[in-house]
Amino acid sequence: MKSKGLDLNDIFESSSKDFSDSEKTLIEKAYTFSQKAHENQKRNNGEPYFNHAVEVAKNCASLGADAITISGALLHDTLEDTEATEEQILENFGEEVLFLVSGVTKLGKLKYQGVERHVESMRKFFIALAEDVRVLIIKLADRLHNIETLEHVRSDKQKRIAVETIEVYAPLAGRLGMGKLKGLLENLAFPFAYPNEYKETKGLMDELVPESLKLVDSIKNEVEEILKSFSIEASVEARVKHTYSLYRKLLKYNMEKEKIHDIVALRILVKTVADCYQVLGLMHMAWKPVPGRIKDWIAVPKPNGYKSLHTTVITPGGVVEIQIRTQEMHLDAELGIASHLVYKEVTTTDKIPQKQQRAWLTQLKELSSLVESIDDMNELKLDFFNHRIFVFTPKGDVVDLPEDSSPIDFAYAIHSDIGEKIGSVKINRKMASIDTILKNGDIVEIATNKNAHPTHKWLEHAKSSFAKRKIRHYLESNNDTNIGA
Repeated sequence: MKSKGLDLNDIFESSSKDFSDSEKTLIEKAYTFSQKAHENQKRNNGEPYFNHAVEVAKNCASLGADAITISGALLHDTLEDTEATEEQILENFGEEVLFLVSGVTKLGKLKYQGVERHVESMRKFFIALAEDVRVLIIKLADRLHNIETLEHVRSDKQKRIAVETIEVYAPLAGRLGMGKLKGLLENLAFPFAYPNEYKETKGLMDELVPESLKLVDSIKNEVEEILKSFSIEASVEARVKHTYSLYRKLLKYNMEKEKIHDIVALRILVKTVADCYQVLGLMHMAWKPVPGRIKDWIAVPKPNGYKSLHTTVITPGGVVEIQIRTQEMHLDAELGIASHLVYKEVTTTDKIPQKQQRAWLTQLKELSSLVESIDDMNELKLDFFNHRIFVFTPKGDVVDLPEDSSPIDFAYAIHSDIGEKIGSVKINRKMASIDTILKNGDIVEIATNKNAHPTHKWLEHAKSSFAKRKIRHYLESNNDTNIGA
């Protein structure tokens, strides 16, 4: 097999940054140190182990990482797999690089056990990520290359690693808005995690994509002509849905392929926000929009920072989804929080510019303390790694909840005091019961009642571990003997 990624220049070419001479010197030094430390070590595919370190560094560079992060990526396995010591890393590269390498080393020692993990290890996991998100960037880049070479791993380990990637690492990337990386991790892991489902979905892709591409291509030129006539500078391209993403959507629609209209979507990239809305109007003038399928994630971004306009239109050839965003929004959608890590100083939770991403990282710190009291790791996995829904307060603020959440979860997510005093509930301006299952886009309003309080019945309707924990705490504090009922 031909060796890949051994050239230092590949790392620099993978980045859109212009590194200073001192930054290049740091990366070159880390490259040389890692190469010597991993000398004579081989991977399962027979390649030098050092190749892996370089590939991880290249992945980080492609995400816009700084010189410190790239150096940490080159050295990320040296403490665990070579004779290199913390003292040597500190002496040669400083405290910041040592912190990143140590953080990744700790994460590497976590053992995945289905939905359960050792509580103390999970606590360290969240603390490390909350202190410096670059640890996660390196770990995700490391996982990506491991998945890319998964065919060389023993078959009994392949499924475990693949399922872990889909259930833990891909959602982590998604929660940080790193859509491109999330899609790559899911797609590469899918055939190893669920081979039968992958085969079925891949067959469906092979059947439907050519027809969908033909439909999208049939209107692409027309869209470009419309934009040109209004002097709107834009890039128009077809976007093919990821295989695993299609599988998840098919599950949602009970495997009815006729309900899927975005296997191939048309993506329009423009310069300004004003252009986005103008293009949306032009698309609706050209073709009739499908009611209920217009989504404005620019005015109200998703909690992970995602911004875009989505609409579905009825063309003479069929139904087509159109996505409209600026180039900057597209970069954020692809790279997420990593797109803001271009400069060295933008590393911690207090300095990340995206409000939603900063709030998400704050959750890491909260979870690091809460996790010690969780006996069932499935609760943590449900809250943090599971698929999410986005509902709204009457003022338009987005609340991020686990799927199948109820107004109880919503109320506690707003504030514990509101959760404990739920009086009545309105969903989309209509009265609703406290056990109603919320859906994406619902507008939820909670009226409090000073005489209301949690009951053991609330536990049956609460989905998030946070709400359940607060309810149990109230019931235990008030000597309710029916909390397990």
